[in-house]
Amino acid sequence: MPDAVPLSLPDADATARLGGAVARRLERGETVLLYGPLGMGKSTLARGLIRALTRPDEDVPSPTFTLVQFYEGDPPVAHFDLYRLTRPEEAAEIGLDEALDDGCAIIEWPERLGADPARWLGPDILTVTLAEQDEGRVATLSGTGAWETKLKDLHV
Repeated sequence: MPDAVPLSLPDADATARLGGAVARRLERGETVLLYGPLGMGKSTLARGLIRALTRPDEDVPSPTFTLVQFYEGDPPVAHFDLYRLTRPEEAAEIGLDEALDDGCAIIEWPERLGADPARWLGPDILTVTLAEQDEGRVATLSGTGAWETKLKDLHV
């Protein structure tokens, strides 16, 4: 297991800034997995990342009901919310493969991909787990593939 990097996130702005820092390192074919209970800031982090890849005023609704939103960024990014999936195979049906061919993906609720989400994704994965800490949150980051090295250079 790669080394985990904990980051304190005292507020929503810090969570969005983490998304922006990840966006600066994100490349085509890579995936960001966002773990954490409801209300922990997964969508806030995704919104910060997407706005850093597109434009600061980009409308970034939660894809809870649409399951996926696509954005023309650099690289293009698809934001998946898999909470409502009942089978891991449904991720392919909503365009996960194509998203990684064309750009990168942010996935909320990746546990819906089964015990080994990496089998559905490429080798370059950043995993972010959000949890409560004191008055704010903590993000624990770990990476595989290119993200093992990128984590060492991630500046928030």
